[in-house]
Amino acid sequence: MTNVQLTMNHWQLLMVKEKAKFDLAERTAGFGENTIRTLRKIKQDAITRPLISQAVRSSTSIGANYAEADEAASKKEFRYRISLCSREAKETKHWLRMLAVAVDETMTDDLRLLWKEADELNRIFATIHRNAKTD
Repeated sequence: MTNVQLTMNHWQLLMVKEKAKFDLAERTAGFGENTIRTLRKIKQDAITRPLISQAVRSSTSIGANYAEADEAASKKEFRYRISLCSREAKETKHWLRMLAVAVDETMTDDLRLLWKEADELNRIFATIHRNAKTD
């Protein structure tokens, strides 16, 4: 592979990543995947096990609800599904915050990054919900 090919592939990868920022289906699916990967690293005990379970449920539910919103049969259904996305993102932030207290400090940076993405998703979906008209 030549340097030109390598540079082009690197550029294409950057473009795909940039596009994913605006592709909510991909972004929410990736967020669920990243949450699962990160939470698998946490040692499970009586405290962390239920927190992990709740965080996985709520974080993966964001993408599932977005997929449903994307296929909504009416504006009213779309708005409702988007509100669920926002609520699940907000709930995910809660569970990640609780996990940050329950785990050792080596995991807190990873959890903080997930929390920031959940916060961004919450803000995005809250804005979409607020601006969606049900006519």
